[in-house]
Amino acid sequence: MTDNKVKPLPAKPNEGAPQSPAKAPTPVEVPTATKKPTAANTVRAVASPARMKRRHWAGVGSFFGLVLAPLIIFSLYLWILAADQYASTTGFTVRSEEGGGASEVFGGLMQLAGSSGGAMDADILFEYIQSQEIVSEVESKLDIRNHYSSNWPSDFLFSIWPDATSEELNWFWQRFVNLSYDKSSGLIEVQVLAFDPQTAQDIATEIVKLSQSLINDLSIQAREDATRYARDELEVNLVRLKAAREALTGFRTRTQILDPAADIQARMGVLQNLQQQLAQTLIEHDMLSETVNASDPRIEKFQRRIEVIRQRIASEGQTYASARTTTGAVGEDYPLLLAEYESLMIDQQFAEETYRVALAALDVAKAKAARQSRYLAVYIQPTKAEKSEYPRRFVLLGLTALLLLLLWSTLVLIYYSVRDRG
Repeated sequence: MTDNKVKPLPAKPNEGAPQSPAKAPTPVEVPTATKKPTAANTVRAVASPARMKRRHWAGVGSFFGLVLAPLIIFSLYLWILAADQYASTTGFTVRSEEGGGASEVFGGLMQLAGSSGGAMDADILFEYIQSQEIVSEVESKLDIRNHYSSNWPSDFLFSIWPDATSEELNWFWQRFVNLSYDKSSGLIEVQVLAFDPQTAQDIATEIVKLSQSLINDLSIQAREDATRYARDELEVNLVRLKAAREALTGFRTRTQILDPAADIQARMGVLQNLQQQLAQTLIEHDMLSETVNASDPRIEKFQRRIEVIRQRIASEGQTYASARTTTGAVGEDYPLLLAEYESLMIDQQFAEETYRVALAALDVAKAKAARQSRYLAVYIQPTKAEKSEYPRRFVLLGLTALLLLLLWSTLVLIYYSVRDRG
């Protein structure tokens, strides 16, 4: 590679001038053809040391103020002020069984598939445990407001104020009573938190008792609903039967005839008897006429007997035909009386038959309702804690740190985004 630089000539000193100290000759560079700088001959300037600026100090200060300081305060609260809490756990489900008949044959399939009635009862029970009604019941028996306000106001995060209303107590109930409900199996698990283990167990036990009472009421109501229609039908048919019997009794009182058909048969029997007597008397009269004279007193006696029998037959026939009843019911013919009686008898028979059917239906409904049994099956009795597990201080502190860190990071990103746009 050719060296384009020319060595400088030594400078001559001026004559007569005082000699100055010798200076190093200054090299003179003779420019040559201009060349573009390359990566090999480019020298970069050295960066100056990094220094903390105002925005950096602001970020550090905001991290301390938004993250570290709240965490320190919250940790002091958790370990110093927050009271220990004890948990009591219980579990139960609603069972519905039907005995007898097909339910015994297909009982296994019904248990695998589940009972829709039991599932609906479990849904009702799940909502009931979260309702204000059960809160009021437990409050009246255990005074939970006084218990959960005992640490107020020092432990303000896990306590309720003493003058809380029923609605506020119901809101706080959702915090210390935790529910877990599996719709597929119908299992309900309840966890109760309290400041001492006995109170937690007492509240869980009271929840179980009130749940059992609710299921029993639902079972009674279901049986009443199942038999109400049959009972109403029975009452309607009973009223109809009473009306039919009263109408028949009124007919018999008015006509003084218990049974027109029997009365007619009796009258027919009287006529047949008179006709038999008439025939017998005629035969005897003819036989006697052949043996004695016409002036014989016995002949006159037979003739008189024959005449009386014929008059009686005529009188009975006229009474039976249409004239009047022998009871004094003027103007009522036997055919009309018989038609009225038969109509009343048909009404009574129909009323008696429908009443028997309604009575049997009520018995069937009662038997079916008795076989449908709903009850609360407790598979975990209320437990009593031996040590405090709540509040979970490390978990709460970790979640709080994560949330504060996310909040701080978001604010920093927003600040730098606005700063870059400006």
